[in-house]
Amino acid sequence: MAMASPVKVALGSIAFAIFWVLAVFPAVPFLPVGRTAGSLLGAMLMVIFRVLNPDQAYAAIDLPILGLLFGTMVVSVYLERADMFKYLGKLLSWKNKGAKDLLFRICLISAISSALFTNDTSCVVLTEFVLKIARQHNLPPHPFLLALASSSNIGSSATPIGNPQNLVIAVQSKISFGSFLFGILPAMLVGVLVNALILLSMYWKLLSIQKDEEDATSEVVAEEDVNSHRFSPATMSHFSSTNGSPNVVGNNISAENLRNRSSMSDNEILGVDALESTRNSNASKDSMSDLSSQRNEETIHSEEKEDKSTRWKRILWKFCVYCVTLGMLIALILGMNMSWTAITAALALIVLDFKDARPCLEKVSYSLLIFFCGMFITVDGFNKTGIPSTFWEFVEPFAQVDSASGIAVLAVVVLVLSNLASNVPTVLLLGARVAASAAMISAADEKKAWLILAWVSTIAGNLSLLGSAANLIVCEQARRAPNLGYTLTFWNHLKFGVPSTLIVTAIGLTLIR
Repeated sequence: MAMASPVKVALGSIAFAIFWVLAVFPAVPFLPVGRTAGSLLGAMLMVIFRVLNPDQAYAAIDLPILGLLFGTMVVSVYLERADMFKYLGKLLSWKNKGAKDLLFRICLISAISSALFTNDTSCVVLTEFVLKIARQHNLPPHPFLLALASSSNIGSSATPIGNPQNLVIAVQSKISFGSFLFGILPAMLVGVLVNALILLSMYWKLLSIQKDEEDATSEVVAEEDVNSHRFSPATMSHFSSTNGSPNVVGNNISAENLRNRSSMSDNEILGVDALESTRNSNASKDSMSDLSSQRNEETIHSEEKEDKSTRWKRILWKFCVYCVTLGMLIALILGMNMSWTAITAALALIVLDFKDARPCLEKVSYSLLIFFCGMFITVDGFNKTGIPSTFWEFVEPFAQVDSASGIAVLAVVVLVLSNLASNVPTVLLLGARVAASAAMISAADEKKAWLILAWVSTIAGNLSLLGSAANLIVCEQARRAPNLGYTLTFWNHLKFGVPSTLIVTAIGLTLIR
């Protein structure tokens, strides 16, 4: 593609630069509007600067990717409600044999959960579990937080639903879920193992010596803090004398007593009345106590029946959620349309819940969906300036996937761009060009080029704290955790991220098929 006119190149570059700055640094002082607004601003500038016309801007939005992203987010919400991630958290501490065993478990569980439920979701729900376990065992948190973030990124590379850039690649390349999975799975498994070994070698002494004893009263897994308060029927049964029903015992006054009242003095009559009143009151209290006790027992029995019924309904609902999710994964592996499969699974869970779906749908990250819309338009406009095509024409002769040196050059280009322009824009900018170049060699090389792009752009997120959203999620969740707050610094991440990224990327490239 030839370069556009100098005016269009300049204006398109300005719009893309604004988008890039706000996407990478969403709280810049001169315009702290955030990533989502930044992507919309970049998209709007592309239209205002006439790099794209409105119809081209709408056409740039990839609806299948948005549908797949929406569907997987809804499924993740229902899985969280079904305690899936709570069970994963319990696995972290089950028969734990020490700090090093715990580190391996975190790496393995976060990788698998990220492959199935996206890396961002896994990091959101597992960060606090990791902090609690580290505190309970008096261990330094940062090796475990690094294990969670880095392994989540590595694990997410194995499936099209693991992260956003894989969604883009799967839709654009039309590679089936199964082919994608089995093409990257060996690299992912070895990558997780190597990453764990790097962590162990860097923090061996730190993991061998426990911290000073601290208060370790927090549980490994936070139980649901919803305790239903039940009022005792006995304490709720207050009857006033005006509202109480007449008592039979109170009216059982013999005719003889009535006849004898006339022969008594006033004081005697008052004494008899007081005695009878006391007897009636005691009898009434006994009767009320018996009635209250009977009602109490009946209520307890009914509540126990309701509890058992509710518990079995809850278990059945969880089973249905897991079955629907498993069915979605099987359908994806069989090659069915990924977007519609995810949406169908989401709707099935909504129907099975048999409740107003608004609370669950409100947990979907609509800001992320809007961010993608703006990013699609902005990146398409930047592509039309001709800059990415010119750059690739310069690099293409040295980045062919049919040679080891070409794969190395391609990996370095993707690695650098993924950390400069972020991984999803990099895939959008280079994906089609890399695949077209590889397709000229063979169909197998085209598929390999897509998988290399998925692998490198994902592992590139481990290079620095700003490399992926999963890293930032772990950092923020750890910092804000109540009573467990810990700050994972940029430099702590960087000194581990650089060697891990380079080694894991290189090893994985030799295993991708």
